[in-house]
Amino acid sequence: MAKDVKPTRKNLMAIEDRIELSERGHDTLEKKRDGLIMEFMDILDQAQEVRENVDDQYQRAQRAINMARAMEGDVAVRGAASALKEHPEITSESKNIMGVVVPQIESSKVQKDLDERGYGVLGTSARIDEAAESYEDLLETIILAAEVETAMKKMLEEIEKTKRRVNALEFKLLPDLYSSQEYIEQKLEEQEREEIFRMKKIKAKKEEEEDADHLTTDEEEETEEPLTADD
Repeated sequence: MAKDVKPTRKNLMAIEDRIELSERGHDTLEKKRDGLIMEFMDILDQAQEVRENVDDQYQRAQRAINMARAMEGDVAVRGAASALKEHPEITSESKNIMGVVVPQIESSKVQKDLDERGYGVLGTSARIDEAAESYEDLLETIILAAEVETAMKKMLEEIEKTKRRVNALEFKLLPDLYSSQEYIEQKLEEQEREEIFRMKKIKAKKEEEEDADHLTTDEEEETEEPLTADD
């Protein structure tokens, strides 16, 4: 890249401006990358906790539903499940984390009171109630896990993209600009030295010509004959 640039002071100033802008951009992107990594680590901790909760609640829900089937039978359990009238509702909004848009999932009608589940309280047992409650808790945690996992994925993508931009500036663009700057400065210094050398030669030649003129004048004055009274 360096040899493709004309070694002029105008180009040198333009490259110096680009270097300054690129260095500022590099510093800004480094700060953004570091900030994103810190945010990502917080989300990662939350994701690990949510995953553990999902596993625990899934095991609890499985035990509850197995107990309900054993005590009440599959028909009673399926009948209680199909009696549900109001299904859970999920809405998604967005929030901004350091320029990264991540989803914020809100749920409603997931956890219900006994009288909101649709089946008759007198026609079912506590085992079915426990199973229903366990699966409601599990569903709430799964919704939270979806939000956290999606946020984590988007943050990781942004971190990788920012890292690529930092590396492109640090290992490609800035070295090329520094190389072009050095090349132009060297060429301008060479031109300046050549100009100084040329000016010195012109000055020396001019002085030689002036000395030669003075010598010729002196010789002419010496060869002139002085005038006498007879003349």
